[in-house]
Amino acid sequence: MSSTRHGFTVGIERIGNEFFLSFKAMGKLRHEDYEMITPMIESALVGVKHPKIKALFDATELEGWEVRAAWDDLKLGLKHGSEFEKIAMYGNKNWQALATKIGSWFISGEAKYFENYDTAVAWLQE
Repeated sequence: MSSTRHGFTVGIERIGNEFFLSFKAMGKLRHEDYEMITPMIESALVGVKHPKIKALFDATELEGWEVRAAWDDLKLGLKHGSEFEKIAMYGNKNWQALATKIGSWFISGEAKYFENYDTAVAWLQE
């Protein structure tokens, strides 16, 4: 029996004096993954007036999205896009840079793609 690993991990990282919301996506994301992550994100933001979130998104194990999951991602971006100040996505596939550019259309802050973790963190700290 083989199992395919997919989904998200979410956390808060502190680097120096900065706090970042951290995401790691694995495998090919499915609608069910967004059913789990969306309430987590929304409950974390409840009661926070005018959040300005800096996020670090690890896409090194991301293989893509199923169609319905891509729609879920778009809806999540439209609903919470104004709450993100910066999103640094780091990965290792050419299509991830394009995905970052497209995703930046749906947030009010900046989104940038990196191939190096340290460079991504340095940009978030600027």
